[in-house]
Amino acid sequence: MTARLEPFAAAPSLMKEWHRTSLAIAASLDPGLAELVEIRASQINGCANCINMHTTYARERGETEQRIYLLSAWREAPCYTDRERAALGWTEALTRICEGHTHVSAYEALKGHFTEEEQVQLTLMINIINGWNRIAIGFGGWADPAAVKAGSTAVAAKAVAA
Repeated sequence: MTARLEPFAAAPSLMKEWHRTSLAIAASLDPGLAELVEIRASQINGCANCINMHTTYARERGETEQRIYLLSAWREAPCYTDRERAALGWTEALTRICEGHTHVSAYEALKGHFTEEEQVQLTLMINIINGWNRIAIGFGGWADPAAVKAGSTAVAAKAVAA
């Protein structure tokens, strides 16, 4: 795939801020849960770039192949916790919000497993990954997970030093 536009070159300061914000939001959640959410939203949106990236990161964090492969069928698979199921239901409801009002029942499930602060953190994470999906799909982006990870580490180090 050939990129139609390189967003970091076209709007470097905005994209660096978007990237920094996405790292901060991701860091506010359990890393394993964040990866499951990012993979599931990316599956729904059909973002090959983000599926590739986040399945790689999930494996690095110790996620099993079984749980990665079964993610699109999480409702039927017994390998997810109730907390993960609530997060995945919320992810699907918000990612598919134009398809109806399933977010009401998904939110009821979410409240039983997440504090109010965690609900906001998770909702921001879902918004961030949906945004990255649209950037990657819209501009035809494809990134090597190792290169992105190296760039993320550099951005995080600069943020700590500042």
